[in-house]
Amino acid sequence: MLSPTPPGLEQEFENEAVPLSHRHSTRSVSAVWFGFPMILTNAVFGGIIAYNLGFWRSILAILAGNLVLFAYVGALSYLAGNTGLNFAMQARKTFGNRGYIIASAFLSTVVIGWYAFQTGLTGTIVNATFGWNTTWVIVLATVLYTGVTFLGVRALSVIGMIAAPMFVILGLVALYFVAQQSDLSEISAYQGMHGGISMGIAMTMVIAGFADSGTMTADFTRWSRQGKSAVIATFSAFPLANVVSLLSGVVIVSAGAGINPAQNGGDFLHLLTGHSALLNLLALLFVFINLGSVCTHCLYNGAVGYSHLFKSKMRLWTVILGLTGGLLAVAGVWSYFLNWLSLLGVAVPPIGAVMIVDLLIMGHIVSSRPERAWRASAFIGWAFGTLCAGIAHIWFPDAGEALIGMLAGGAAYGVIQSQIAKKWVAA
Repeated sequence: MLSPTPPGLEQEFENEAVPLSHRHSTRSVSAVWFGFPMILTNAVFGGIIAYNLGFWRSILAILAGNLVLFAYVGALSYLAGNTGLNFAMQARKTFGNRGYIIASAFLSTVVIGWYAFQTGLTGTIVNATFGWNTTWVIVLATVLYTGVTFLGVRALSVIGMIAAPMFVILGLVALYFVAQQSDLSEISAYQGMHGGISMGIAMTMVIAGFADSGTMTADFTRWSRQGKSAVIATFSAFPLANVVSLLSGVVIVSAGAGINPAQNGGDFLHLLTGHSALLNLLALLFVFINLGSVCTHCLYNGAVGYSHLFKSKMRLWTVILGLTGGLLAVAGVWSYFLNWLSLLGVAVPPIGAVMIVDLLIMGHIVSSRPERAWRASAFIGWAFGTLCAGIAHIWFPDAGEALIGMLAGGAAYGVIQSQIAKKWVAA
């Protein structure tokens, strides 16, 4: 028998649709998503893109990537807001009542890898900036991030409300210090170093950064009162918050204020330290709150996914996965960041694309078809999209593998289902 929800904490509905009586306001759900992309990691990405593409081309790549994210995550969120179902329960309809286990376990595991990376990054940044021991910072971060996630989805909303304004304020403070040394009016003329990434690769970086939790958006947006509210919540993240955080890195690098921008991109933490004890303290808090925002969201995704797979409780899996991710961070698994990002861009987007085609575009036939343990057509679509994205990654990297995987996977599934529907009609 499952243990009841701890006193004072909200029920998380791991294994059933969120009833309308427990849905949250649009502002509350938006705060969950809005605070997610407002992270220092995005400033790093934005700066790396600017370093390679220059100011204006990096803006085009960032906007294009965010439009793809909005269409992709927005469609999945619309489904979640209308049904109240989390990602695992949506995947059950598309991949089958046994097949969904593969898709859900895969994404729930991948997202914990992202949690481990960001937790490890917390230790590295604090060590480089303040000289604290990396391992002990990771241990502290693991305890803090696990504790916040344990409180549930409302805690994610609160940390989002804090993290996003703090990012904007300290980002503006950093720009103030940059303006003392550089002429910000000249940043638009920055041409970049014309390095090793193209527009397609830059778009993939933007998409892949949130491909995992974006695909699992239903875990957050199932709390919306309707599909429209869920889409509004998504818009607050993609493009609004995501563009702001990426562009902060673009501006830092374009103004010549980045330290080793080829690797560190638009990281602006160094600009906040060395001025006063108060600002140093705020910078330290900023690291934990900012990276804590993305870590708690990722941990929540993984915990909801595994709790549904094992018919258990989200909070139990929060502790299990939080500690596991912390151990992985201490072990240094987060240093394989580029490999992880490639996996996210290749294998994850086709999953969501297949679900969008199945549940939204072809949703009228879902309710009438018999339930199956495995739906081979969904796995073929996922495999085909992943194959096409993998080919693009190896031989045509400039084309944008994440978008190719989405389009190929969704199209393949649509063609297969259309042929199946014709056979039904003929029969």
